[in-house]
Amino acid sequence: MTSASDEKSDADLCQTTGFVQLPRRQVAVSMTCVNLVMFLAALGQTTVATALPSIVADLGGFDRYVWIATAYMVAATVTAPIAGGLSDLYGRKPFFIFGLVVFIVSSALLGVSQSMSAVIAFRAVQGIGGGLVMTASLVSVADLYPPEERGKYQGSLAGVFGVASIVGPVVGGYITHHFHWNWIFLLNVIFALPILLLIIWVFPRVIPNITTRKPDYLGMISLAVAVVPVLLALSFGGVQYAWSSPQCLGLMAFGLAMAVAFVVVESRAESPIMSLRLYTDRFVASAMMVMLLTGFILYGSLLFLPLFFQGVLGVSAAASGRLLVPMLPGIVGGAILFGLLLSRTGGRFWLHVLVTTTLAAVGMYLMSTMNEATGVFRIVSYLVLAGVGIGGTLTVLSAAIQNSVPFSLVGAGTSASQFWRSVGGMMGLAVMGAVLVQSFRLKVEARVPDEVRAALPAGLLDSVKENPQALLNPAEAEALREVLAEAGSDDSLIIDSLLDSLNAALADGLSNVFTVLAVVATLSCAGALLLRVQTGTDNRPNTLVSQRRFV
Repeated sequence: MTSASDEKSDADLCQTTGFVQLPRRQVAVSMTCVNLVMFLAALGQTTVATALPSIVADLGGFDRYVWIATAYMVAATVTAPIAGGLSDLYGRKPFFIFGLVVFIVSSALLGVSQSMSAVIAFRAVQGIGGGLVMTASLVSVADLYPPEERGKYQGSLAGVFGVASIVGPVVGGYITHHFHWNWIFLLNVIFALPILLLIIWVFPRVIPNITTRKPDYLGMISLAVAVVPVLLALSFGGVQYAWSSPQCLGLMAFGLAMAVAFVVVESRAESPIMSLRLYTDRFVASAMMVMLLTGFILYGSLLFLPLFFQGVLGVSAAASGRLLVPMLPGIVGGAILFGLLLSRTGGRFWLHVLVTTTLAAVGMYLMSTMNEATGVFRIVSYLVLAGVGIGGTLTVLSAAIQNSVPFSLVGAGTSASQFWRSVGGMMGLAVMGAVLVQSFRLKVEARVPDEVRAALPAGLLDSVKENPQALLNPAEAEALREVLAEAGSDDSLIIDSLLDSLNAALADGLSNVFTVLAVVATLSCAGALLLRVQTGTDNRPNTLVSQRRFV
C-alpha cells in the first residue's frame, strides 16, 4: 500500500504526452486548495464594497472613491493574460505561490494604511495578487482533470466565486459595523497563510514540455501600456470626466495606438504572452467574442438593477441588496448545472452555449418590461432566469476554450477568456451608463407635464435631469419640496406630479438599458452558432497534443 507522499512523488516525476491522471487523493486535495484560493480571492474583491463609505469617512478622499474599486479591477485585468501566458512556460504552482504572497503582503499593508493614497496603491497591488491566483485557479482545472470532466469543475469554481460574491458584502458589512474596516484586510492574511502552505505542500507543478522558455517582456509591457489607459478611460468616462474630455479621449487614443503596437510585438515574439494563434481558430475566436458579450451583460445588469430597485420601486439600499441576491444563486446554479450537463453529454459546446445565451437574452428582455407595478415574484424569476443563463455561459465557454487549445497554450487561452470577460464588463458599464443618462434626459422632457414645467423655478428641471437624487434619497426629495415651496410652488400636486414623472422617466431609461442588454445577449446567441465546427460534428475535437511533465 502506497502513501499519499509516495503517490505524489511518482506523479511529480512522470513525463508523458497529453493528459496524465494524477493520483486521486492528490487531485482531490489540490482541487480543494484551488477552491479555497478562489474563495479567498473573490472575498478580497467583494468584501470591500460595503466598507468603502467607512474608509472614506476615516481617511477622506471622497473625490477618489471610485479609485479603490478601479485600482483592483484594472490591475487584475492586466495581470490575467500575463499570468496565463507565463504559466504556460513555468506551470501554475509558482503563480499560486507568488500571487498568494503578493495578496497577503498587500492585505497586511491595507490593514495598516492611514491615507487614501496608500489604500488605492495597495489595492492595485492586491489586484495583481488576485489576478495571479484567480488565473492560476481557472487554468489549473486543465492540469487536474481530463477534458470530459473540466466542465463540471469549472462550474464548481464558478459556484465558489458566486457564493463568495454573495457572502463577501455581508461579511464586509458585519466586520465594518462591529469592528473596523481594516480587519477586512487583516483577516485575509490570517486565512491566506494556511492556504499558501497547503499549495506549497500538495499542489503538483505541471509544466509543458517545451524547448523555448523565453519570457515575452516586451509583450507584457506593451499589453499593460495598451490596456491600462483604455480601462481607465472606460472607468472615468461619464463619472469623473466627460466622454469628450481631453482626459478620456487622450487615454483612449493612446491605448488604442499601443494596442496596435502590442499586436505587432506579439506577431514577432518567440514565446508571446498572448499568442495570436488563439485568434486564428474560428472556434476559439468565437468563444472569446461570446465571453466578451457575456461580461458586458453581467456587469451591465448588476450595476443598474439596484438603481431600478431604489429609484423606481422606492425600496431602501438594504432591501435593494436583498432583491439582487436571487440573481447570484442563479449564476451559481447555472454554472454548476451546465457544467454537470456538459460533463455528462459530451462536448456539444455550441448547443449548450446557445441554450444558456438564449436564457440570458429572455431574462434581459423580461427585465426590460419591469416597472413600478411589477411584483417581487416576477422580478425574482426574471433575475434567476438571466442568472442561470449567464452562469451557464461562463462555465461552458471556459471548458470549451481549455479543451480546444494545445496544452502549451491552455494558460494563455484560459486567461484570455478571463481578460475579455473583464473588458466586456467595463465596456458594459460605460455604454449602459451613457444609454441611461441620455434616455433619462429625453424621457424627462417627454414625461413632465407642461403645467408642472411652468411652475418650476428656472433651471431646476435641468438640474434634476443631471442628478435625480430625489428618487434615491428621501432627504433630497424633502429638500426639493423646500426649494419649490420657497419658489412659491408649494402645491403638493405639482411636487408629486414631478416626482412621478421622474420615476416614470427613470423606469423608461432603465427599460432601454435592459433592452440593449437583451440585444447584446441575442448577439451572443448568434455567436454560439459560430462555435459549430466545420466538420459538421457537434463535438469540438480536443487538441491537447503538446507534451507536459511533472516536476
